[in-house]
Amino acid sequence: MPGEKSPSVLVVGAGVSGLRSALELADMGVSVYLVERLPSMGGLAGRLDRIGADPGDMAASCEVAPLIDRVRRHRNITFVPNAELTKLEGEKGAFTAHILKYPLRVTEECDRCGVCVQVCPIKIYHEQNEGIGLRTAIDVENPRSPCGNFNIETETPICQQTCPVHIDIRRYVGLVASGRFEEALRTVRERNPFPAVCGRVCHHPCEAACNRGAEDEPIAIDAIKRFAADYELGLRRQGKLLPPKPPARRNSARAAIVGAGPAGLTVAHDLALMGYGSTVFEKAPVPGGMLYLGIPEYRLPRDIIETEVDYIRALGVEIKLNTEVGTDPSIDDLLADGYRAVFLGVGAHRGLKLGIPGEEEYEGLLDCVEFLRGVNLGDRTRPADRVIVVGGGNSAIDSARTALRLGCEKVTILYRRSRREMPANPWEIEEAEHEGIDIHYLAAPVRILGEQGRVVGMIATRMELGKPDASGRRRPIPIEGSEFEIACDLIIPAISQQPDLDFLPQEHGLDISRWSSFIVDEETGETNRRRIFSGGDAVTGPATVIEAIAAGHRAAAAMARYLAGG
Repeated sequence: MPGEKSPSVLVVGAGVSGLRSALELADMGVSVYLVERLPSMGGLAGRLDRIGADPGDMAASCEVAPLIDRVRRHRNITFVPNAELTKLEGEKGAFTAHILKYPLRVTEECDRCGVCVQVCPIKIYHEQNEGIGLRTAIDVENPRSPCGNFNIETETPICQQTCPVHIDIRRYVGLVASGRFEEALRTVRERNPFPAVCGRVCHHPCEAACNRGAEDEPIAIDAIKRFAADYELGLRRQGKLLPPKPPARRNSARAAIVGAGPAGLTVAHDLALMGYGSTVFEKAPVPGGMLYLGIPEYRLPRDIIETEVDYIRALGVEIKLNTEVGTDPSIDDLLADGYRAVFLGVGAHRGLKLGIPGEEEYEGLLDCVEFLRGVNLGDRTRPADRVIVVGGGNSAIDSARTALRLGCEKVTILYRRSRREMPANPWEIEEAEHEGIDIHYLAAPVRILGEQGRVVGMIATRMELGKPDASGRRRPIPIEGSEFEIACDLIIPAISQQPDLDFLPQEHGLDISRWSSFIVDEETGETNRRRIFSGGDAVTGPATVIEAIAAGHRAAAAMARYLAGG
């Protein structure tokens, strides 16, 4: 510890092992600092009754009580409750520990009468029972336990835990309910720079986890976020709300961001708020990445994307469109030109092949990414009369519904598993079926048929589900003799995508996975090369918007440490 002259030892964790270690060291004359995140000693053992024990006589039933009593009385042990180790510096024999101490909400003058437990109105999930059942927010379920101090524990709501960017959902929902819409949106923007976008396309795992669903139905968390964002959009369009002012710059250091998708723009947004400049290089003529190029306009209007991007621009972020980073300039050129850190947010824009006979032989196959990009950039010509889309994700559903809107007479989706396993958003599947798209579940392509060099149809086979595979879903198995034919003029594979890394020079030196994605540190997003980071679909493969935003947050926090050097 800082300023300590005599030998001292830091023990983190006041469970049974921590207590015993602290006592052994203290008995040898060593000064011990015992740090515990909870307000109590004893860990799990200190918070449970013996089976059948009388809760009123916890002193007899708590197995760790003698250990705790010795720790409390030992003059060589300093107990630091409600605290955690945040940083450890130095080397063997000369460490400096940084401890973050949280205040107790119940003072140590508490006489432990236990009345507060009986009247506490806040019920939270009982973590020691794996969330089965509830307990009160006041310290422990045994008010006369000698194992620790009383304290009020505030839980992180399960919806907030489930959200990849951990938005304070309970707070902004409450603010909307109180009519404080602008304040609610500020709460959302603390963790999500794309509230209006996510209010329309997020798969909202928070709602699936919402505790209210056990009573009737989950709170409409995503719709509430969209309402708050749209309220602000209305004020902006009326000229009643000015754009944000750029934060003061800390120094002249800048970051280069390759790709203006949700991950890259989140990095630029966060760095701007921290006082660091950045330049975003985007190959396409529009910003937004897959938000603009991959999601149809009927789901995500273009003006919504543009408004959110303009908000980030107003923070001082420079976005260069129609600018491809590759060989000229290369990543190394950017680092040499004064950018102290580089983020690669290039997305996953290369579609995978079906790998069946006829795929390379006939014209009339168009990858879903290429198809949606063309439409979103203005090509509204009808692609064919009869279209088959192969796949079960959101890209497959988007391709099929877009084809129908372009005037295609018959649109069919082939998916090799059942509807239950289909990864697309359930409401998107329902809309597709409602619009008249024919979905063949448990069906997979076998061979492409063609005449005079053009696709005329496809042979598919029926499937049945076997044992679960590595993904946790039941493996589809072809049913022998179940082949059938579907006539078509265009086939759109939408089975998955991977990053297109052709922009990298031959000697790039970056670790690449067998899926053509960047290998990075999970906590920071840094690649094997210092000062080069990546995140979003370029690391995970095709995922969700909110997951890309979360990756951008992690990378920005790590990149700021390089930029802080000036």
